[in-house]
Amino acid sequence: MQSNNEIAILDFGSQYTHLIGRRIRELGVISHIYHNDASADKLKNVVGIILSGGPRSVARDPKLAYDPAIFKLGIPILGLCYGHQLMADVFGGAVGSGQAREYGLANMSVFPAPIFKKVPKKTTVWMSHGDHVSKMPLGFKQIATTGNDSVAAMYNPDKNFYGFQFHPEVNHTKAGKIMLNNFVFDICKAKKNWTTATMLAEIEADIKKQAGDKNVFLLVSGGVDSTVCFALLEKVLGKKRVYGLHVDSGMMRLNESALVKTTLCKAGFDNLHVYNAEAEYLEALKGVTEPETKRKIIGDLFLDIVDKVMAEKKMDNNDWLIGQGTIYPDTIESGGTKNADRIKTHHNRVPRIVEMIAEGKIIEPIRELYKDEVRAIGKKLGLPGALISRHPFPGPGLGIRCLCGDGTMSSSPVILSGRPKGTPSGKDLSRLSSPRTRGSALGKSQIPVFTGMTYRLPLRSVGVQGDERSYAHPALIIPSKLNNTAWKQFETIAPQITNSHKEINRVMFLLSGDKSKITTSQLNSAYLAKVRLDLLRKIDTIVNKYILADKNCKHIWQLPVVIVPFGYDKKESIVLRPVESEEAMTVSFARIPDATLKKIVKEISALNAVDFIFYDITNKPPGTIEWE
Repeated sequence: MQSNNEIAILDFGSQYTHLIGRRIRELGVISHIYHNDASADKLKNVVGIILSGGPRSVARDPKLAYDPAIFKLGIPILGLCYGHQLMADVFGGAVGSGQAREYGLANMSVFPAPIFKKVPKKTTVWMSHGDHVSKMPLGFKQIATTGNDSVAAMYNPDKNFYGFQFHPEVNHTKAGKIMLNNFVFDICKAKKNWTTATMLAEIEADIKKQAGDKNVFLLVSGGVDSTVCFALLEKVLGKKRVYGLHVDSGMMRLNESALVKTTLCKAGFDNLHVYNAEAEYLEALKGVTEPETKRKIIGDLFLDIVDKVMAEKKMDNNDWLIGQGTIYPDTIESGGTKNADRIKTHHNRVPRIVEMIAEGKIIEPIRELYKDEVRAIGKKLGLPGALISRHPFPGPGLGIRCLCGDGTMSSSPVILSGRPKGTPSGKDLSRLSSPRTRGSALGKSQIPVFTGMTYRLPLRSVGVQGDERSYAHPALIIPSKLNNTAWKQFETIAPQITNSHKEINRVMFLLSGDKSKITTSQLNSAYLAKVRLDLLRKIDTIVNKYILADKNCKHIWQLPVVIVPFGYDKKESIVLRPVESEEAMTVSFARIPDATLKKIVKEISALNAVDFIFYDITNKPPGTIEWE
């Protein structure tokens, strides 16, 4: 039911649309998400409207449907990204394409406007766009800039309309919550009418309603999401009505399945069963290299195993629902809303699952939550800290951290041609400027940080750029020394490279290995096989041993370790992908303390099993957390 004290969000397909709604509710105000073409009559009683971002291009694609009468309601409107560009187009502005791309952090200067009350004149915002407003619409004035010839923010004082090219809803926009607070309370005049105190009660009521008199067959990975889901279902339905199955796919971390069984039993989950499916998974994935295909095979096989176990236990399908610990980022990345692009098909969103959801055969109690909210509920339920604070681990396991190739792609690295706007002529991409010297030649003290060329490696990984899926190459830079200056410059260099080169969606630096062998290294044919998974397991164990023991690594939210079939002698290399995040919708690459990093490199190198160790310094966007 619509409230007359509600913020309405029109969904144009952004990966962050749901996150906008969450941010409004965190402020204590009801928000609801509507289709992009919701009628003005349906929205006439709300106190404010937010137009979301989306993967479409206002400049190149047919415009998504909307009711132009929403702009005549006399209600404040805030357009974000696509919504910002759409508003500019509606009021006579112009939208350009591909000339001012920005992905990740950007430094922004703001000018006086009600929505920027208490916002510093210089602030950091999070961008994810390829198009931009190139000409101001009638009645609007520019109120922010990032210095790249696009309109970062605009304002129509007569209509109370605002447009942001950036995303205030993500945590990486430092003053984003202040901006949203200003919009909701000062501009829309909303009153607080929502609290989080009833969130758990609402979830429990939803479980009762959806389950009815049916039991739940729950797939349990042992991670925080499925564990919290297990606890919720048992609390509401009782132990006898919940059957937990952990599938050991053969792609788990070292001794993971045994640890899951032991840990959950100690926490009171004594009805967890384990099914060994290593042989089945390796057979099903034999010869498969394409990431989407791998994910769908993995998800389908989970369902086949559920059917097999239910048949063995003589469970009647009509009496059971399939339970999953799906959270919202899984849904939206899988193209879970009307206009959202599919970034990657999560194992819990393969087509068979989508069909079963439509048939009412799936129950997902925490599907609307984010990782930090799931942890908060786990804490409220009294789960042990060791369970709810674990690093996230993907359902498909190491299967999506073990890159494969059939040798058909161009197999050698190439020097990355071209240079970002503002980079002096004659300077290659490995010698980019810091924020303070952008557009000018580097000083002598800065040049020695990087040496040689920047390479485009013959690998590809999944990314998200401008709310669209990308499947592109990583760039490799080679630091001459790894010091505080280098780490600081990484923050600027990585976004500059991905913003300037469409074929690049990640940036790495060479952490260990013979740099003279880069150009002669090859992308080799390699598939999912036990020998490769065992090597990855061994290295993953080494990395986590040091990370989890170091109190200075608490900032690291997740650390995927990826094996790639690239090299010259061992024909394998390793990528470290440490990230910082709260809800997984946006992430920053994380720095591993130097002393710990040296220990990790030393122990991996002692295995004499890989040619190179790379360090991924990509934010999200443009790179997703996992490589596949």
